[in-house]
Amino acid sequence: MKIIVVYKSKTGYTEQYAKWIAEDLDCDLKEANEISMKELDNYDVIIYGGGLYAVGINGISIIKKNYELLKDKNVVVWATGSSPGREEELNQVWNFNFSEEQLASIKTFYLRGGFDYKKLNTGNKVLMNMLKVRLKLKKQRTEDEQGMLEAYSIPEYHCQRSNISGLVQYIKVL
Repeated sequence: MKIIVVYKSKTGYTEQYAKWIAEDLDCDLKEANEISMKELDNYDVIIYGGGLYAVGINGISIIKKNYELLKDKNVVVWATGSSPGREEELNQVWNFNFSEEQLASIKTFYLRGGFDYKKLNTGNKVLMNMLKVRLKLKKQRTEDEQGMLEAYSIPEYHCQRSNISGLVQYIKVL
């Protein structure tokens, strides 16, 4: 089987996972903006990873727009985010990004990354500042909300090579 890992990363967490996955599977690795659909067609297994922003997966349009061309291949998608990845939250992510048909054929994974306010671009900083104000105004915050507020000044890093084991194992048994 010919395998490729394709990724889109803004802050480096997704890129780190992409490199580890490609190393463990001894396969090709490309950034999403450096690959064409014609090139993707040469692969049997396409593993796509993107950062999670609210419930949207960064760059997922390459998979969604080309789903009809990819649906007969093994497509695996992972999202990288800062949250612990609770099942109900991840179900929202998958249902927002994919149709029922797509979910039936695309295997999904969540790999916890991190949050570093300093790594955000100006637009994302503006959005995150609005969230910060909303969170500060809340009388009662959840544990996750309090953790998010703290992460503005103390970056969180949860990338661990062991986090990719389920995804890598899934590919190895295809």
